[in-house]
Amino acid sequence: METKKQIGIWMDHSIAHVLEPKDNTIITSNIESEFTHEQRQHALGKNENLMHNKEHQMQSKYYKTIADTIKGHTEVLLFGPTTAKEELSNILKADHHFTDVKIEVMHADKMTENQQHAFVKKHFQLA
Repeated sequence: METKKQIGIWMDHSIAHVLEPKDNTIITSNIESEFTHEQRQHALGKNENLMHNKEHQMQSKYYKTIADTIKGHTEVLLFGPTTAKEELSNILKADHHFTDVKIEVMHADKMTENQQHAFVKKHFQLA
């Protein structure tokens, strides 16, 4: 029987908290988008079109970094308060590397780290 490799990701458009179950504990790491509020204001001050292009470019890089983290996993839970999780899910579904990966998307409000750990444990039914 193949071992399930599970990963949970709480995310919004600025940060992703990657929660990976290992040996009855959850290993947490963060991935941050490079498109900060300051960059948005700076780009917007120059040209709105430039701001949208820069935002799209950095958002794509952010999603690619998260996708690279997901590679090798068999079950993925994307959760969080914004549409970022759906956007990433659509990108993953269009990528043949994730054809055999079970991807679930769930809405969740802002959570503490402990709440995120409990959410992932409950979802994957971990002890």
